[in-house]
Amino acid sequence: MQYFRPNINSMEAYAPGEQPQDGEFVKLNTNESPYPPFDDVLEAIRREVDGRLRLYPDPLCTRVRRQAARVFNVDPDMVIVGNGSDDILTITVRSFVGDGGKVVYLNPSYGLYGVLADIQNAKKCPIEYTDDYRLPPEIRQPDAKLTFICTPNNPTGTVTPPEEVAKVAERSHGIVAVDEAYADFAEQSCVDLVHRCDNILVLRSLSKSYSLAGLRIGLGIGNANLIAGMMKVKDSYNVQRLGIAGAEAALANVDKMKANAEKVKENRRYLAGQLEKLGFDVLPSQANFIFARPPMWHGHLARETDSRPGRPTRLRAGALYEELKTRRILVRYWNLPRLSDGIRISIGTRQELDAFLAATKEIFAGYNRK
Repeated sequence: MQYFRPNINSMEAYAPGEQPQDGEFVKLNTNESPYPPFDDVLEAIRREVDGRLRLYPDPLCTRVRRQAARVFNVDPDMVIVGNGSDDILTITVRSFVGDGGKVVYLNPSYGLYGVLADIQNAKKCPIEYTDDYRLPPEIRQPDAKLTFICTPNNPTGTVTPPEEVAKVAERSHGIVAVDEAYADFAEQSCVDLVHRCDNILVLRSLSKSYSLAGLRIGLGIGNANLIAGMMKVKDSYNVQRLGIAGAEAALANVDKMKANAEKVKENRRYLAGQLEKLGFDVLPSQANFIFARPPMWHGHLARETDSRPGRPTRLRAGALYEELKTRRILVRYWNLPRLSDGIRISIGTRQELDAFLAATKEIFAGYNRK
């Protein structure tokens, strides 16, 4: 007997990056921060570990909303807090898209957008990025209930200027959700657009730049009327007490976050330069990761796309991913159009990046390159 709705039966679930359970790995696959949480955050969490855990947390996350409002120069009623920015994405789709409503998003981008549309039984409308990862004209669809723009984009690290986002919002009759999970590593942000475009919602995450992936805290910032409606949709207690304490303390330490972000950017420049020396094609990234295509090679690691003997082809990214995994180094690979020829490498410490580079050189040394 079939119990699920037809759209649930037919959809594919989102596949997150590997979280190994056995032994030590160099984890460069899930864009986590290589640096520990701030001491102030850990102390704030410890203070909450007492008898108050028997009580429900504040359902409005008032303290976090007030602190976030100071950071982003908005009013507290323009902020919603969630169990990671994925929770905010879910609330967004549930709030603005009904059965059959159109959800527009770019491709390639964060795979969860399409999954959330499937769950809602929405009409998916993926739009291909241009070859240089700019917004195509087709992204502006007035009848879309919801349009997702990820900037910096995951998994490419490329960015969309705020003015281009504003043009999409000005021509849309629906909501434009700007996923800025990696914006603290970028040169620009779209947060200021919420003051001039009442249909823009900006999503932020404390997982990456604030080193709190395990605590699961995300923010939505937008017009107060949008946020008030979304507050009706969210789970009553969607953020737990320890998360509220940690998030408030983290947002009170913006200077420390920026210092860590600068170290990530410095390591990003280092990794990009080293990969280019090895012959990789590296996309320009403003995130805490790099998307890179391996060099041209001979040998069995190369794609079998040219039958002429001795003809070099691009090293198979999937094979490189597997070879690195045998050396207990994890990067991210997708066997999907426009992504299957590259790997995404999270920016770790210099020691972790050097371990990845040494392993890559070792793999390369095992094959005949010309």
